Amino acid sequence: MDSFFKLKEHNTDVKTEIMAGITTFMTMAYILVVNPLMLSSEGVGMDFGAVFTATALSAVIATLVMAIYAKLPFALAPGMGLNAFFAFTVVAGMGYSWEFALTAVFLEGIIFIILTFLNVREAIINCIPVSIKNAISVGIGLFIAFIGLVNAGVIQTGDGTILALGNITEGKALLAIIGLVITGLLVAKNIKGALLIGIVVTTLIGIPMGITKVPAQVASLPPSLSPIMFKFQWDQIFSMKMLIILFTFLFVDMFDTVGTLIGVSAKAGLLNEKGEVPNAKQALFADSIGTTVGACLGTSTVTTYVESAAGVAEGGRTGLTALSAAGMFGIALFFSPLFTMVPEAATAPALVLVGLFMMSPIKNIDFDDYTESIPAFLTIIMMPLAYSIAEGIVFGMISYVLLKLLTGKFKEVSPLSVFLAILFVAKFFIE
Repeated sequence: MDSFFKLKEHNTDVKTEIMAGITTFMTMAYILVVNPLMLSSEGVGMDFGAVFTATALSAVIATLVMAIYAKLPFALAPGMGLNAFFAFTVVAGMGYSWEFALTAVFLEGIIFIILTFLNVREAIINCIPVSIKNAISVGIGLFIAFIGLVNAGVIQTGDGTILALGNITEGKALLAIIGLVITGLLVAKNIKGALLIGIVVTTLIGIPMGITKVPAQVASLPPSLSPIMFKFQWDQIFSMKMLIILFTFLFVDMFDTVGTLIGVSAKAGLLNEKGEVPNAKQALFADSIGTTVGACLGTSTVTTYVESAAGVAEGGRTGLTALSAAGMFGIALFFSPLFTMVPEAATAPALVLVGLFMMSPIKNIDFDDYTESIPAFLTIIMMPLAYSIAEGIVFGMISYVLLKLLTGKFKEVSPLSVFLAILFVAKFFIE
């Protein structure tokens, strides 16, 4: 293990990496239930059990590639947001069949594999300015903390779209607050595996509160993939509507993945002296393979998960963390009732504290240079407010290019950065 993953070189050990992988899995295990619920909802009609199996298997395959080929501590699974676009926009909204949507996801995966081999995606990562790379980490921290608080009901929608404090004196919001106190205490005392312990303890406390539902059985065989596997529809692949859908999948997945790789790598101290992600090409290849294989199995776009930051916060630094997470997804195939009993209120405290841990790169941003700090701030604030890592990067890059060019600092802007900014502006008009 040490020789293959270079554990000593990264100041880590087998126990730390395995605990980190389990923690990452626990914070993202919700996707095993949420993804099948979305894709089997009314108006979409995919088979719930089959999507569960496809979700777990695609996560196993993509995360194994990340672990063994890229050797980075990131886990992958069908992405939130991307599955919502798949289910509620393409299928339920536009009226296309889920087979048509799966075809778009498959084509997206193939295109990403080609772009990865041509180093296009790696070049995009490298052209993002260091100040925005640091801002991405901070923005992701706020974003995942926000996700945790919303999922637990601590923050909820008030009148219209206004956010308000939820009822924190009862239910899952109260459980999340209790969990936050417990997990915070464990973190403050430097207890190894604090986040994972916090999730488990909070889940157990949720039993007498009636929030954690104890399953009738612990183990079960995974449902068959036959209702959804290789169900593609090719008759409209050259239509303009397919092009627009494909572009949206490509855009959101590309910049969500880029943002996650940069942000979590920055927090883990993995970026090199040039601010580049190590093994970026291999990591992006894992994402591409996951999306392609996932479409064949019958699920929406597979992407690198921002919850990987939870494992990094526990000390995960190598592919062994990802290998451990992949193993947990494999086990979950046969013990789904056990893993899916963990309520959102139990994972919320971990996500909130990871949000805190992700804030540290803000110290590296030059706030005295407004051509650096304004784009960085927009990157940070737009991620939670727009509920999108990709949109945060869009606002950061556009403002960075404009401010640099308008203040005469032409030499600080690369041609690829200018091209991306133009593409981002065009995206708003296409939508």
